[in-house]
Amino acid sequence: MNLDGKVALITGAASGIGHAIAKRYLEADGRAVIADLNADGAKAAAKELASEKSAIGVGMDVSKEDEVNAGVEQTIKTFGRVDILVSNAGIQIVHPVEEFPFADWKKMLAIHLDGAFLTTKACVKHMYKQNSGVLLYMGSVHSHEASALKAAYVAAKHGLLGLARVMAKEGAHHNVRSNVICPGFVLTPLVEKQIPEQAKELGLSEERVVKEVLLGETVDKEFTTLEDVAEVALFLAAFKTNALTGQSICVSHGWHMS
Repeated sequence: MNLDGKVALITGAASGIGHAIAKRYLEADGRAVIADLNADGAKAAAKELASEKSAIGVGMDVSKEDEVNAGVEQTIKTFGRVDILVSNAGIQIVHPVEEFPFADWKKMLAIHLDGAFLTTKACVKHMYKQNSGVLLYMGSVHSHEASALKAAYVAAKHGLLGLARVMAKEGAHHNVRSNVICPGFVLTPLVEKQIPEQAKELGLSEERVVKEVLLGETVDKEFTTLEDVAEVALFLAAFKTNALTGQSICVSHGWHMS
């Protein structure tokens, strides 16, 4: 599948899943705006992956409207359009509910859910003018399931389904489609950090956390890979019609079959 020069704004793309998607989009003849809280990391990733004609890096805190708007305007100034939004930026904080600091709850929702809203709001203004666009939200199997210690994360990922479905309806009038990618556990630094944290909270060995908690519901006890998620992101971005909109696609080795 080919992107034919389409411009993608990808948040949280200096590393991990976002970086893998940017790389795959560039391989498919797309252009990429690598947005990340780590501005230097975003610029380094853009330089590493492509020339300035096809990729730029921008600093962006997705929870701050002025930074989001500035990043989208820089995208338009550089490339003249924005065709694809991949709302991917995210963090993880785990606590049982009775010990969950309210500040951490608000931080989680601000990055995952407010960030998706703000980037959507900024991008669709341009997509509507050009009568085309693709909105992709990085959900999770936790958009459908729940796990202990992850109240804020699960609430935010469930919320993305609602936002995406609303945008499928609103965007349809402007030839803009909206979908959610729902990976299982991908062995990124974010997930690697969770393993000892959950081992401590649950009183399990790290090996048991991996086998029983992270991969326990998969069909083959395998992690999802960065490449798996990037391929699905390309498929949804390059799909030729609006037949696929308002959907959530699980990329999870069979964890949550729907």
